[in-house]
Amino acid sequence: MELNTIGYAAIGAIIVGIVMLFTGSKQRNSDGEWGSVLQWGYLLVMVGIFGVLSMILSWSFTAVLLSFTLFTGAVWAWAKIGKKDKNILDNNHFRDYMSGFFPIIAVVFVLRTFVAEPFQIPSSSMRPNLVKGDFILVNKFAYGIRIPVLNTVLIPTGTVQRGDVAVFNFPVDPKTNYIKRIVGVGGDVVEYKDKILTVNGQTEQDNLLDTHQYPDDTHPQTMREAQRFQAAFADKSFEVLKVADALSIEPQTFNAYQHELSARGFSNDWQQHCEFAQDGSAFRCKVPEGKYFAMGDNRDNSADSRYWGFVDDHLIVGKAFFIWMNFGNMGRIGKSIQ
Repeated sequence: MELNTIGYAAIGAIIVGIVMLFTGSKQRNSDGEWGSVLQWGYLLVMVGIFGVLSMILSWSFTAVLLSFTLFTGAVWAWAKIGKKDKNILDNNHFRDYMSGFFPIIAVVFVLRTFVAEPFQIPSSSMRPNLVKGDFILVNKFAYGIRIPVLNTVLIPTGTVQRGDVAVFNFPVDPKTNYIKRIVGVGGDVVEYKDKILTVNGQTEQDNLLDTHQYPDDTHPQTMREAQRFQAAFADKSFEVLKVADALSIEPQTFNAYQHELSARGFSNDWQQHCEFAQDGSAFRCKVPEGKYFAMGDNRDNSADSRYWGFVDDHLIVGKAFFIWMNFGNMGRIGKSIQ
């Protein structure tokens, strides 16, 4: 296991926090509060443990938050059971401090796990509808109330629909979140031929609007150019970008992905259900049940199901619905996601 800078910082925070816990005063001050050294010690230890679990042991954020909720909840219950007189302050600093964290952590866990979760758009794969730097909200109950960590549906509230913009755990690396448009659900036949999307024989209607320019993700001083289309698909209307001289699927990029997936030992049954033309002009898939075919709206600048395969339902995070912030372009605040 190789440590990175964040991992070392997390371990350092734990060590410094433990030193502060041992050296800080264990007595309340005149206003009834614990000393700042003790409080900072607990905070550093908690932050450090969070970093170790997520960065070094590769726990998901949800798993870490669940563990913190359960732990502080147990301490909170201990404090409630052990406290006979509500008017007397608890002199056990560990119990008092940890139990105080529980309501805050519990509220964050419930809101983030079952209601809505914020994400930041990291790339231009969903342009022009979502741009790099957008902060979005994702509806966590649109596709069912799910069991934390396992992510299986406990209470059905809705299903993933064609045309939805969904956030999901990247199948190749589930710690990474991706956002794409779902163009195919279980049983669908998805075809992308000569840059035209067809699902179950129904062709997406793309009407050319104009030319769209945007800064390259890696080199912002370099401008990319694509044709902007108004698309009508699955009773939804949104915009897509296409590059005139690009292929439906780039064979070189496709082969590079297959080499990388093979090196990682990643197995996805999508190759049994898909076929593509060697010249990159066409791609055709029969989507298995319980899986989805996802594509970026920036069709020629998106690593999506054409290259790495299907998205399993248990990887679905939620449905993107709202842009709540973009520090580089305040005019995007408040836009709904179509």
